[in-house]
Amino acid sequence: MKTASITEHLIYKTDKPAISVMLESDHSKEIRILMRKGQLMKEHKAPNAIVVALFDGEIDFGVHGETLKLKKGDLIALEANVPHDLYCTEDAIIRLSLSKNDSVDRVNKIVD
Repeated sequence: MKTASITEHLIYKTDKPAISVMLESDHSKEIRILMRKGQLMKEHKAPNAIVVALFDGEIDFGVHGETLKLKKGDLIALEANVPHDLYCTEDAIIRLSLSKNDSVDRVNKIVD
């Protein structure tokens, strides 16, 4: 058994989103993304399906030429290779569920 808290030990970065691995299972990687208002994750795509869950705050989630306003409690699932971007409109705690085959380094490169 593995446990983690998405809302404890929050360390935001001032210059870019803070990304950390919360836990890994046999099938997925659970990533926490902390974003301050005004921070951006430029357009990118994942090689496998993903699920994004907003635990706190608000983001504008750009996908398929439209902007979805996501708020605390919202979820969105995307198939592989769907271009999307995130813009934080209120400090946010985001959970990103990745395939075990995906790389956290890939996610970090988006914000560098």
